[in-house]
Amino acid sequence: MRILAIEDDPDILGNIASYLGARNTMVDCALDGVQGYALATRNEYDVIILDLALPRLDGYELCRRLREDAQCETPLIMVTARDTLDERLAGFHAGADDYLVKPFALAELGARVKALSQRPRKRSVARSLQVADLVLDLDTRELARAGRTLRLPPAPMTLLKILMQESPSVVARVRLEEALWLDSPPDSDSLRTHIHQLRQVIDKPFEQALLQTVHGVGYQLRAAQDDAR
Repeated sequence: MRILAIEDDPDILGNIASYLGARNTMVDCALDGVQGYALATRNEYDVIILDLALPRLDGYELCRRLREDAQCETPLIMVTARDTLDERLAGFHAGADDYLVKPFALAELGARVKALSQRPRKRSVARSLQVADLVLDLDTRELARAGRTLRLPPAPMTLLKILMQESPSVVARVRLEEALWLDSPPDSDSLRTHIHQLRQVIDKPFEQALLQTVHGVGYQLRAAQDDAR
């Protein structure tokens, strides 16, 4: 089992990692919301443990972005000292599956994590995305064009998913940057690098290019027949 723990208190984070790690669980750790979002969207986890009072991006907003923007369906448990009914309801409204109030026993956290990991995963209503002959299976992340299997690193795959969901609309650069780095893009060329990787995989081996640059705005995936409309 692989767990992501997002907690800004190093002592609590260390205790969680030590307890679960001693029980044959791989634990990835993040000390702030931005780092947690990046890990959650680039890797596959069985459960996410999420504190609410996080620097850079609070737990409610992080959870909302994972569910709505990244379409992440990984079971998520919020752990926090906020224990009012309204705060618990806000957590569930943001997309949490479970809620544990601090201070908590590590044994209880472990039991809840195990229970969440064994729940059947929700299935997306849209099982796949397709633009022209490019097809992405949302459940398995298998990608193919014209029947040929393609492979993408996590960052270009995140961009492709957004572009396919919005096709043939133009997606602004800022939205793509936020999907990868939230409010802290490394530099102006980083998005361009991932777009180049994406083009090399989905377009270069094929006669018809699907990925288009809209200068000064962003990018779009457009099938050939859309040009004639």
